[in-house]
Amino acid sequence: MHTEDAFERLIVEHLVRHGGYEPRGGAAFDPEAALAVHAGYDARRALIPAEVIAFVSTTQPKPWGKLREIHGATLDERFIDALCKVLDQRGLLAVIRQGFKFHGQQIRLAYFRPGNTLNPAVWDLYAQNRLRVVRQLRFDPDTEQALDLALFINGLPIATAELKNAMTGQTVADARRQYRRDRDPKAPLFRFKARALVHFAVDTDEVWMSTRLSGLSTRFLPFNRGHDGGAGNPPVEGKHRSAYLWEEIWQRDNLLELVGRFLHLQTEQVKDPDSDKVRVKETLIFPRYHQWDGVRRLLAAAREHGAGSNYLVQHSAGSGKSNTIAWLAHRLASLHNGEDDKVYDAVIVLTDRRVLDQQLQDTIYQFEHKSGVVEKIDTDSTQLAKALEAGVPIIISTIHKFGFIQDKLQALPDRRYAIVVDEAHSSQTGEMAVTVKELLSDSSLAARLEADGEELSTPDQLALRAALFRGPQRNMSFFAFTATPKHKTLELFGHKGPDGKPAPFHLYSMRQAIEEGFILDVLKGYTTYKRFFQIAKSVADDPELDKKKAAAALARFVNLHPTNLAQKTEIIVEHFRACVMHQLKGRAKAMLVTSSRLMAVRYKQAFDAYLKEKGYTDHLRCLVAFSGEVQDPDAPGVSYSEPQMNGGIKEAELPGRFASSRYQLLIVANKYQTGFDQPLLCAMYVDKRLDGIQAVQTLSRLNRTCPGKEETFVLDFVNERESILASFQNYYETTTTADEVDPQRLYELQHELDEFQVYTSAEVDELAAVFFKLKAEQQLSDNARLNAWIDPAVDRFKALRVNPADEDGQQRQEDFRGKLNAFKNLYAFLGQIVPFADPDLEKRYLFARLLLRKLPRPDQGDPVDLEGDVALASYKLKLEEEGDLVLRADGVGELTGPEYTGTGAAKTPKERLSTIIQVINERFGTDFDAQDLVDGVTAQLLADVGLRQAARVNDKGNFAVPFREALDDALVSRHEKHGDFINQLFQDEDLAEFFRGWMLEQVYKRFHEPTTSLG
Repeated sequence: MHTEDAFERLIVEHLVRHGGYEPRGGAAFDPEAALAVHAGYDARRALIPAEVIAFVSTTQPKPWGKLREIHGATLDERFIDALCKVLDQRGLLAVIRQGFKFHGQQIRLAYFRPGNTLNPAVWDLYAQNRLRVVRQLRFDPDTEQALDLALFINGLPIATAELKNAMTGQTVADARRQYRRDRDPKAPLFRFKARALVHFAVDTDEVWMSTRLSGLSTRFLPFNRGHDGGAGNPPVEGKHRSAYLWEEIWQRDNLLELVGRFLHLQTEQVKDPDSDKVRVKETLIFPRYHQWDGVRRLLAAAREHGAGSNYLVQHSAGSGKSNTIAWLAHRLASLHNGEDDKVYDAVIVLTDRRVLDQQLQDTIYQFEHKSGVVEKIDTDSTQLAKALEAGVPIIISTIHKFGFIQDKLQALPDRRYAIVVDEAHSSQTGEMAVTVKELLSDSSLAARLEADGEELSTPDQLALRAALFRGPQRNMSFFAFTATPKHKTLELFGHKGPDGKPAPFHLYSMRQAIEEGFILDVLKGYTTYKRFFQIAKSVADDPELDKKKAAAALARFVNLHPTNLAQKTEIIVEHFRACVMHQLKGRAKAMLVTSSRLMAVRYKQAFDAYLKEKGYTDHLRCLVAFSGEVQDPDAPGVSYSEPQMNGGIKEAELPGRFASSRYQLLIVANKYQTGFDQPLLCAMYVDKRLDGIQAVQTLSRLNRTCPGKEETFVLDFVNERESILASFQNYYETTTTADEVDPQRLYELQHELDEFQVYTSAEVDELAAVFFKLKAEQQLSDNARLNAWIDPAVDRFKALRVNPADEDGQQRQEDFRGKLNAFKNLYAFLGQIVPFADPDLEKRYLFARLLLRKLPRPDQGDPVDLEGDVALASYKLKLEEEGDLVLRADGVGELTGPEYTGTGAAKTPKERLSTIIQVINERFGTDFDAQDLVDGVTAQLLADVGLRQAARVNDKGNFAVPFREALDDALVSRHEKHGDFINQLFQDEDLAEFFRGWMLEQVYKRFHEPTTSLG
């Protein structure tokens, strides 16, 4: 049993006795029977002609009889010749699925498992498929070379395998080497597409596979189950670790399913970035084990439980998520339960990726071979409404289009929906997700209310209806895919384990992806630098200043100082030239991540100047990426745009131009930090605070693999090594939550808010009555009637503060604002998880949302103006630490839940400028890092052209109206995406609010200085 021959015989015996392979029907197993078929194998044609003829003539007697009348005794030979030609032309996968026409008769080469049992005749045909396993197959017509195993369906070669037994001293690596060195890709059996579809390298512990033999450059992918969160296979009592291959994958029904429902030929138009020449790239996709297993488990659960259940799939980057979604969407669209009823009437895929749009269509067309199954919503919301009304089986759309179809959509019939969410993040778990549920819900919710004797006419019942829409819907299942689930994502889509904590339904971990070589570990060789500088006070007096405000202003002063940027630029360029540039035969690229658009502009200027000074411009060039225009605060009237700074390259063209050999460095500010896939990226330079999901997503731009790429470099000027390590640790293996949010906290917050007496219950009820009536009439744009019930609460809020000097009143205002915001966020989160069925909570949530929009901004008091008061006395950068950040294989990362205590403004102490400077210098000289992460917002608003014009014709009070609106838009948009780094910079809400007031004072004063040009 310790020889390769014994290993071979074990597999063959299992397939014949238990796997549904020929000979079937209970015949005694003869280990030599598999060898007897050799006489029937045609090595030049690379198939078993007798098996093909037997299947066709048995399953299709009528067309075969007609062909016999035409060709007589020559039919068999003529048919096999024609089959070989069509296999060479169209490929085996297309022919075995679709068949081909021969002299006017449509001939099928296989029958695949039906989705239901309504037609017994189809099941009879499916049962007549003939699967054969052959040992020691002599594949070369001119030599005695033989394969260990080959699998055939109806005489057509599907898979080959080379086996190694570790007991003989050989492993799966030897099997891979044998394919690369000893198996000629031009041999008939191995010709890409035309014959065998997949090739397995197998030993007693591991399995690897390839769909294209290319000599020494053949690429094998691991096909293992994973073990303890990493690569490899778990031990199985009494069996080989790799036994799942022949017991599961090669089992008769499963192999037929793989050929009929998984394998597909991916065709891509690949454009050479240097020459613009386009070539067609063909890749035969065979699912990796986790893809096959994940899809099958999801289908089984959906078949058993039907609509109404949610599923979270945590698949790492490098998992092949696009293909997994395509396979799942196709199968869900035709899924039937045990009673032969369709489980879902339609599948909706929510994604922002154009690549996935096309891939879904191409993949499903190969399975169905007909159009109209998939519709991509790529024009407007009207197209989405029509597709929903028409009942298109698979619809691909962004979630945002659902917000614009209510007035375009007729009443939909009751349907069951499978909603596949690509990259489940905040937009798929917020108010837009509630809108999707409301639009697609069936009549069961109204029926439940009516059964309880409720009428959907009163505000209370309309509020109850809205509350119930937040929770799970009986006619919808969500299948959410993400590599980095947030706490909210886990609570909404996760499955509760024995410990009561939510966990993913299916997992392919970051650890397994790294260990299997599908992505690189970007934490290896992580290098951090620290700033050491001294700030000198350049004024004779020593003013008393707000300590926190002055600290923030000092940090901003240093971050954009030319000395700071010049030293970092030199380090980056010289590090790239010494450590990175030679990688990938000189094609390696790098990204610099900055904290703001203005910093990106300054870096681009510094890079260009340094490269020119050193004479590097012939072989080293950089591009910059940021949105919109950046006004120069030091040069009024001067602005910068991405195309202008990149020599006219349009924003849409930048990824393609960066891919060319002309450019090596890309400077980014809040762009290309998620979803950007450039395998040539080998290094990243970080000058931005990163934390949590943002850190993982940003640094993961480096993890893509390509031939020759074996290592990555990260040089970080800002972040602590421990913080980065902790961010990745949460997503290294499986992810769950550390705590459970108590729903009763909502009622506690409600009571605490009522105590402020800012609003009345009557106002809450009247606002809800108006809102739901307007919504039913689709007249929400008529908001004057809504404001009438909000404005009294705004006035009472203002009255909490008697006068500008009333600091206690200001604190009460901020306490109320914090608790109101906490109530709004907590209900939006819990309302989708806990079936409150409480109309009062829904009405108060509505009131809170609208009231928060109208509450006046906090008064920040006098800003800190340090202009002319400080100077940068000295500055240097010091290498702090380099070396691998090692992730622990401890199984589970835990995410904390949302804060719901409410926040208020805290009073900040006063300190003299000299004391503040001393403290800052001491902290920067040790372990404190005050990177200003909101400079982009700062620069954008300091020099905004519209604000500049408004300042000309308004006093500061009137100017504050457009200024605060523009500032609020900028901050809110960035905080939603980058809330973590804003919190890291300011530490508390008070300091963040100070920033808003300080900017108003700074900008207005600057616009009205006599020496400042406004034109």
